[in-house]
Amino acid sequence: MADAEHSGPVTAPSWRGPGGRPLRVAHLTTVDMSLSLLLGTELAADVAAGHRTYGLSSPGRFVPAVEALGVEHVPIASLTRSWDPRGDLRATRELVAALRRLDLDVLHTHNPKTGVIGRIAGRLVGIPVVVNTCHGLWASPTDRLRRRAPVYAAEVVASWFSHHELFQNGTDLTTLTPWLRRGRATVVGNGTDLTHFSACPAERARFRAELGVTDATVLVGGVGRMVAEKGIREFLAMADQLRATYGERVEVVWVGPDDPDKPDAWAEESHAVRFLGERGDMRAVYNALDVFVLPSYREGFSRSAMEAAACRTAMVLSDIRGCREIGDHGTHLLLAPARDADGLTAQVERLVKDEALRDRLAAAAEERARSEFDQRAVAARSLQTYADVATRRGLGWVREAS
Repeated sequence: MADAEHSGPVTAPSWRGPGGRPLRVAHLTTVDMSLSLLLGTELAADVAAGHRTYGLSSPGRFVPAVEALGVEHVPIASLTRSWDPRGDLRATRELVAALRRLDLDVLHTHNPKTGVIGRIAGRLVGIPVVVNTCHGLWASPTDRLRRRAPVYAAEVVASWFSHHELFQNGTDLTTLTPWLRRGRATVVGNGTDLTHFSACPAERARFRAELGVTDATVLVGGVGRMVAEKGIREFLAMADQLRATYGERVEVVWVGPDDPDKPDAWAEESHAVRFLGERGDMRAVYNALDVFVLPSYREGFSRSAMEAAACRTAMVLSDIRGCREIGDHGTHLLLAPARDADGLTAQVERLVKDEALRDRLAAAAEERARSEFDQRAVAARSLQTYADVATRRGLGWVREAS
């Protein structure tokens, strides 16, 4: 579930530290996959702006891709996605030691756990600019209070240690606004690499030929980690119903890796779905699909849906925050209730039966992606945020002549 390319240079003001020295900027995530796939354009923007750029995460197979961007990867070996008090204490110690050694000007934190740990650690070691991006609160508005309360509390407390909070969707900002410092939070949206993700008939034909799927077959697919949170239970039930109704006229696939470290990891078990595993040619995958389905329970601002939209693919998404931002029901896509297999099936079936509706929604989604989902714009907003914080704090940064 990876593509190696990233967007080109970003147009944004370049800044230098006191005396004109290059700024030292680091992005902190839990795993290296996030640095490469989710933040590749931001990292490239920092490098293009002349900053000495670091990526901090647990090490893995995406480190070479991160370093190919001109970024120095700093391993925090004890970091994991799941919360583990003993392991997290070790990771925090490693992180603090790394931050002191790097002597950063900017620390930009991402992901739920590293967002909390990193903001606090960054301020305690005296990093001048600490910024966090909320990629989606890890509790949904529909969750019980006993789940939401500790999540919101952790985010709010951590926000008091940052200089600015960036939110990918307005719903999350609204949820936390009563407890955030006034004027220190902004909605920046999300984006993808529009120079890479685009409609491509040749790749559509190649991938469908690889699967043995003819033009007469409607290809329905989901993309994501194999975890219950992505709605895979409902996806499998939908596939069973489609197969029972349409037989071989519909083919259903799922693209994405196992995630055994997650408590809701899901084992493959369906005769109606072809599991394709992790792929490195996602543009071809989206182009090959007639219907992209994302029945997720929680999204900050769905990257896969933006990619599918940019590739001119009709979509059915969960009616949740993080998916509603992709477009309007009936105009750009169809929305289905989360955790509702029958509701999901009904919306997917509308697109299976109506090619004209698929074409109309796909064209509208592509147009919206081109106008709203350019990751280079998001990267430019991050760079400007660093400079705004530095100006507010009187750090003596110098803006280079353009």
